[in-house]
Amino acid sequence: MHIEIVKSKIHRVTITEADLNYVGSITIDQDLMDAANFIENEKVQVVNINNGERLETYVLTGERGTGVICMNGPAARKVAVGDIIIIISYASMDFEEAKTFKPAIIFPDTDSNKVI
Repeated sequence: MHIEIVKSKIHRVTITEADLNYVGSITIDQDLMDAANFIENEKVQVVNINNGERLETYVLTGERGTGVICMNGPAARKVAVGDIIIIISYASMDFEEAKTFKPAIIFPDTDSNKVI
């Protein structure tokens, strides 16, 4: 049996940009991606703490060290610059393997979006 569990999570980062006229996705600073074990094009769930919105999209790599968190495309309507969000990815794995798996969960500084 396989189950889905949390693989990676960036807990509480601040939206720095919202670009409605982009194809789609969420752009994340490469430093945050590395710390949370995200890769480009990985499917993620975005949870907006400010308004309760939940959506799925995929990751684009942002410039390292900038703290960029940019919601792109139609999902840009679901956030406002300054909103605090949580970004989560999941993995499917064997039930027994899942019992010992440790997700990568990071808690960046919400003012700068820098890895602490």
